[in-house]
Amino acid sequence: MAAVDHYDTLYQSFRWWVPDNCNIAELCCGRWARHPEHTHRVAIVVDDADHEHQAITYAMLQQDANRLSHVLRSLGVQSGTRVAIVMSQRPEVAAAHIACQQLGAIAMPLSVLFGPEAMAYRLQDSETTVAIVDSSAIAAIDAVRADCPALDHVVAVDVVRNDLIAWHQALAQAPDAFEATVTGANDPAILIYTSGTTGSPKGALIPQAALIGNLPGFVASQNWFPQAGDVFWSPADWAWTGGLMDALLPTLYFGQTIIASRARFSAEHAFKLMERHQVTNTFLFPTALKMMMKAVPSPRQDYQLKLRAIMSAGEAVGDAVFQWTQQALGVTVNEMFGQTEANYLVGNCAVRWPARAGSMGKPYPGHRVALLDDTGSPVAPGQIGELALHRYDSHGHPDPVIFTGYWRRPEASTEKFQGDWLMTGDLAEMDSDGYLWYRGRADDMFKAAGYRIGPSEIENCLVKHAAVANAAVVPKPDAERGNVIKAFVVLTPDTPRGAQQDAALIHDLQQHVRDRLAPYEYPKEIEFIDALPMTTTGKVQRKVLRMLELDRARK
Repeated sequence: MAAVDHYDTLYQSFRWWVPDNCNIAELCCGRWARHPEHTHRVAIVVDDADHEHQAITYAMLQQDANRLSHVLRSLGVQSGTRVAIVMSQRPEVAAAHIACQQLGAIAMPLSVLFGPEAMAYRLQDSETTVAIVDSSAIAAIDAVRADCPALDHVVAVDVVRNDLIAWHQALAQAPDAFEATVTGANDPAILIYTSGTTGSPKGALIPQAALIGNLPGFVASQNWFPQAGDVFWSPADWAWTGGLMDALLPTLYFGQTIIASRARFSAEHAFKLMERHQVTNTFLFPTALKMMMKAVPSPRQDYQLKLRAIMSAGEAVGDAVFQWTQQALGVTVNEMFGQTEANYLVGNCAVRWPARAGSMGKPYPGHRVALLDDTGSPVAPGQIGELALHRYDSHGHPDPVIFTGYWRRPEASTEKFQGDWLMTGDLAEMDSDGYLWYRGRADDMFKAAGYRIGPSEIENCLVKHAAVANAAVVPKPDAERGNVIKAFVVLTPDTPRGAQQDAALIHDLQQHVRDRLAPYEYPKEIEFIDALPMTTTGKVQRKVLRMLELDRARK
């Protein structure tokens, strides 16, 4: 791929245009479903184990969303109502989001991987009144429903019970036309909970216009999406920012086709799926790319692929994977950086400016980004600073990608900013050519296998175990996953010790976390210590433990 460089021209010439009235449902489905030339466009193709691939057109998707809007309205959903969407990749997820936006409601995607403790906290904190679930999530909802007094109704897909509202039956009885509520560009649309370093997870309110704010980064990272015949697929969970804002919604915005697959990720399945559906564009975490590289070193010998763009995020891809994608797939991977509160800020675009292995890239057009020191002043090239995004772009226009604030946490919302700068909490360094290089977190958050990990929730869970007096969670460097979760645990004085007892207790503690949070949050390694390093004011010094693990990794 030619290493052209049009970055400066693209960045300087870009201008935002955000209408006063803006709605994700209209942008992602309504306008395609109504247009006589596009009504039969395929929005979603369901890839299933039997290869009986169901194709959902934009018209079909809109019809289901309209019917669901009527059902939700009958359940009391209106502007501002929180509606949980707890399903694996399937067309009903898209229909649920569109229905919520047509009502002016706030969609709250939740991962089917959440255990009861993680699920209950988010439902309780948001005071969600309706949950839309499928069979993969019904057990988790059942486990917490009694503890969520605001949760009045559960709409279930493929689950029929007297205490549930059956999706297919309810929609079959509802009208297929619906007049959508008018929403403003800054009205809240989506509530996504993000882990923090202290305290419980915080709900980030994403406005309607944030989808438009995502588009420059999406278009660039996907090598100028869309092009004729583009088909998108990503294994990223549609409940997370990566799956929702980096895959599902922007693909629908451009009226293209996205593949929905509920199969467990494996390298072989990924290649077969991409061949089967002639996937052109994808978002794959570095961990997934490493698995694919090791399992199938020469994929084009075995698969007829049509890939033209790969975006990756969550951690650095690394030289080996970067070179493998070029040589084995014929595609230069575009690395990207973003976060829930402000997504798609920095990245690469191999067809418009040269991509550099391991680099976060350059600020995407429309985003004014700087590296700031502790005083809020920009640092010089070659120095490390905290990555920050200004409320206004270089032309003085408001940046629509910025979140509205944290749900019912005004102090935390205020603390996210220094003046007009949104502080990401991530450290980076800029080279002389303007490329940014990730240098870690300014706080104690970290990425493990592509997931954003906040230590506090895991620590709180561990401390609830009868054998644990205190705990601290830090990243442990890992060649395959970037980091794995490690817990340093102080046991209660009466806990039996010994090699056999310790091994059994470690397994018990890991299962304790898995049962209550999410499978990816359990500590892969646990080390028992006599005391945690503490400050004079009694705060755990996670940095000391983090540096210990870095030193051990270097030996």
